[in-house]
Amino acid sequence: MTTKSKPVPSTRALSSKLSSSRRFQNNAMYFWIVLGTLVVLLPLFLIFAYLLIQGFSAVIAGFPAFFTELPKPVGETGGGIAHAIVGSLIMLGIATVLASLIGIGGGIFLAEYAEHRLANLVRVMSDVLTGIPAIVVGLVVYVMLVQSKLTGYSGLAGGIALGLIMIPIVVRATEEVLKLIPTTIREAGLALGLPRWKVILSIVLPSARAGIITGLTLAVARVSGEAAPLIFTSLGNVFYSNSLVQNPMAALPLQIYEYSKSPYPEEISLAWAGSLVLVFIIFVAGLIARYFTRQRYT
Repeated sequence: MTTKSKPVPSTRALSSKLSSSRRFQNNAMYFWIVLGTLVVLLPLFLIFAYLLIQGFSAVIAGFPAFFTELPKPVGETGGGIAHAIVGSLIMLGIATVLASLIGIGGGIFLAEYAEHRLANLVRVMSDVLTGIPAIVVGLVVYVMLVQSKLTGYSGLAGGIALGLIMIPIVVRATEEVLKLIPTTIREAGLALGLPRWKVILSIVLPSARAGIITGLTLAVARVSGEAAPLIFTSLGNVFYSNSLVQNPMAALPLQIYEYSKSPYPEEISLAWAGSLVLVFIIFVAGLIARYFTRQRYT
């Protein structure tokens, strides 16, 4: 008695079936990726659009006095926040210098001297500092510098507070970028007889320049809108500050915070305009970083 064997499907049919299944899975995953991206970006676009509508109209209404004049007395129309813009730039400059010197140095130590016994301690402390609230950093600087009369309420104290917030971010960003540099590049420099420190400064750091500057820019963006530490350190001012010590200094986050609580529509409008200017400063900082880190081909 003979039995009939089942027909074996052709290779083309199996391939077509597998292709349809894979195509369906690929389209489904692509749909979820696009949906997740839109869910993340939609609130950002809505916030930025609302800020642009509210802030741009306020900037246009007060131009150019908004960028050149000091605040008017409470209840009066007009005036600007030029002193706050200048104060923010000064304190961000101090914080950037402090974070660059300490943060990049710490990142180099963690990446290039990982075998040192202090490396793990520095890494753990950096991670802990990243999670400390900004207001706690402000309180620490207040006790160390303001209350002790070393600097008093000043732009220097505010810049140091912002710099302390930036340092762990720069440390971790620098470490991760330096780890991406191939070990063979270091070995090539050492094989030529260069000392280790010169290999790091002349070969490794230039190769990681783009990533380090990007991390520094992200740290600047992180602290640009911080008002809590500045309340305890720079305090704020309604005039230009002519000294970095023993003289309170205004800043955009402080001015925005004060104006947002005001019952006067003019000051609320200035708060929206100041918020837009703050976002614009961060945007310009990002463009500058992209310019200096772009690839140059000769």
